[in-house]
Amino acid sequence: MYGNDTALLVIDLQPDFMPGGALPCHQGDTIVPGIAALLAQRRYRTVVATQDWHPADHASFASQHPGRRPFESIPLHGHAQTLWPDHCVQGSEGAALHRQVDWRSADLILRKGSDRQVDSYSAFRENIGPQGDRPATGLAGWLHERGIAEVHVCGLARDYCVLWSAQDAAISGFRVRVLWALSRPVSPDSDEATRIALLEAGIGIDG
Repeated sequence: MYGNDTALLVIDLQPDFMPGGALPCHQGDTIVPGIAALLAQRRYRTVVATQDWHPADHASFASQHPGRRPFESIPLHGHAQTLWPDHCVQGSEGAALHRQVDWRSADLILRKGSDRQVDSYSAFRENIGPQGDRPATGLAGWLHERGIAEVHVCGLARDYCVLWSAQDAAISGFRVRVLWALSRPVSPDSDEATRIALLEAGIGIDG
């Protein structure tokens, strides 16, 4: 059992990020049993789950940019934007939290990416939007109000939403650890760069 000042953050454990889904992560389904067991053990007093929750015409979807294909990059709001396959569309089965996990132990389910103009990798801040800033989701304040000092991060995808969430958690003043064995990347080719980025941010890596 962790102390009352430690929270678990489960990032985007949704069918669309599993093999066979719209935007599959490498072996994304293999972490589901471990995360389900971790939540069942009730080792964390505070558990937050994030849920990618896009409108069907989201600006990050390649389908919204004629002539563009998934995984191409375009400028959006002055910054590079990866174009994705349509995924985690609001209300779809692919956007649901994974049904093999008992989410009743989650204290907060944070939906992100619902602004059609702005992509949202991090649980703490959206990506850069039309105003040139990264709007806060309010999660940092919510955790601070609950006396949280340390955040453990797991889920999908390790090279995007897990990484950005961990980095923003550190910037927000939390001690941070990434549960490496309970996360998976879009592509394992990114693992070395992800490890370097985490270590450079002073983030611990378990596993």
